Amino acid sequence: MIETSDLLTIGLLVLLEGLLSADNALVMAIMVLGLPKREHKNALRYGLVGAFGFRIIATLLAVYLIRLGWVKLLGGLYLLYLAYSHFWSGQTDEERRAAPPARPWLGLSAFWAAVVRIELVNLAFSIDSILVAVAVSPKLFVVLSGGILGIIAMRLVVGQMIAIIERYPALVDGAFIIIAWVGVKLIVEYLHGAGFIEVEIPQWLSLGLIVVIFVAAFFWAQQVERKRLTKTEKAAQVLFDEDVK
Repeated sequence: MIETSDLLTIGLLVLLEGLLSADNALVMAIMVLGLPKREHKNALRYGLVGAFGFRIIATLLAVYLIRLGWVKLLGGLYLLYLAYSHFWSGQTDEERRAAPPARPWLGLSAFWAAVVRIELVNLAFSIDSILVAVAVSPKLFVVLSGGILGIIAMRLVVGQMIAIIERYPALVDGAFIIIAWVGVKLIVEYLHGAGFIEVEIPQWLSLGLIVVIFVAAFFWAQQVERKRLTKTEKAAQVLFDEDVK
């Protein structure tokens, strides 16, 4: 029987999912931007289906999730590799700030390779969300409902992230700084969970730092875009003056 408290708990889990998935949404947005624009929706759609599957299976096996700490380690190392490849690629500023193009991988086409990477990232990020959800409510349908609705909310966030990054390309640099931080966080969480270190990064600190970096990067990207437009306008004016002469 569904009780009022169950509905309130589902609402709480959706909110928690949104907070815990902010970094996940940003990483997904960067991966999708490497595809042609016409393929964005399909990649996110398949990624969403996979996320549902992971969430259901992970919830059913939540008791064993603690043994999958190595997923965080691999996920963290992969995100650090992405950030390293972005900043030390030897490209110009404009080339670097363009979303990295999706490439074939493991015999898969660029599109399906991007979808697989999205699924792997979802798997790495889903562990925290599931463990928090199971701790909040022992009822399976409550945890599944909250998680699934949270994933749908995350899909909406990813869409907004893509639109913002397309409007302000320089924001890509800030996004990869956040990706590097998320990679460090996942590795620290793995080392802490494995008992190698005592340091633990509070979720509020991780989320707060992500917000600070994003806001700072957004204002910086706006300045870069204004300067670019000013240069473009000056060049157009020079061409106009030459035509007049």
